[in-house]
Amino acid sequence: MVGEDIDMRMFFERWAFAFAVFDNEQAAFNKSIQVFDHQGTAIVKVFLQEKSDHHAFEALVREFEDSLQLPVLPIRAADPAPVYNDDLVDVHAFRNDWNGLKDTHDFFPMLKKHNVSRLHALRIAGDFARPVANDQVKLLLQTAADKDVEIMVFVSNHGNIQIHTGLVKKIVEIPGWINVMDAAFNLHLKLDDIASTWVVKKPTTDGMVHSLEIFDARGNMVVQFFGKRKPGSAELPAWTELVTGLQ
Repeated sequence: MVGEDIDMRMFFERWAFAFAVFDNEQAAFNKSIQVFDHQGTAIVKVFLQEKSDHHAFEALVREFEDSLQLPVLPIRAADPAPVYNDDLVDVHAFRNDWNGLKDTHDFFPMLKKHNVSRLHALRIAGDFARPVANDQVKLLLQTAADKDVEIMVFVSNHGNIQIHTGLVKKIVEIPGWINVMDAAFNLHLKLDDIASTWVVKKPTTDGMVHSLEIFDARGNMVVQFFGKRKPGSAELPAWTELVTGLQ
């Protein structure tokens, strides 16, 4: 689903259960469609807003309602965690392949080729990645807001990727959190759960592309930031200056 401000990339093999949820003030429920994976973990939730078409919502629910309403679900065990070759990867060959990247979308296939986890890939990337302080994301967001630098924000789980593209303006810090509180885009980042933060460089046919990548203690990517860019266009100089200046 491609929009000017928000893109969604959905992996339906991970989607197992979908529910229509109705307003219930006592239970703190708001009218929404909520999707879960085979283990019962939330993947995506879509909430109605003040100007939403409630009749369309009700028609959608009637059309797709399951005729068999059961009080239990066939929850299944999670797939085994992937096993990586982190300790045995050929670092020289890996860096050569990284240096030969032509597109940012070639990065994940490169990881699969060498069977290396994403976080370990950054550790052995040489000049292509460096760690920075975990609080630098606050500086990145505030500077992007102050200088009107358009950015791309990737937040994902195993069943859905959401990408915001454009300006961020209202940056709000509260103890333990940094937040974007714009009318059309919210982001809530829990600072205490950030285990490592990396500035990453990827070669492309359009020039070097820089990102800020944030990981939790289990090595899962929490959020990824790029400068606004379309294929065929070079990275915004203002973004390059911002992200390469992080320490």
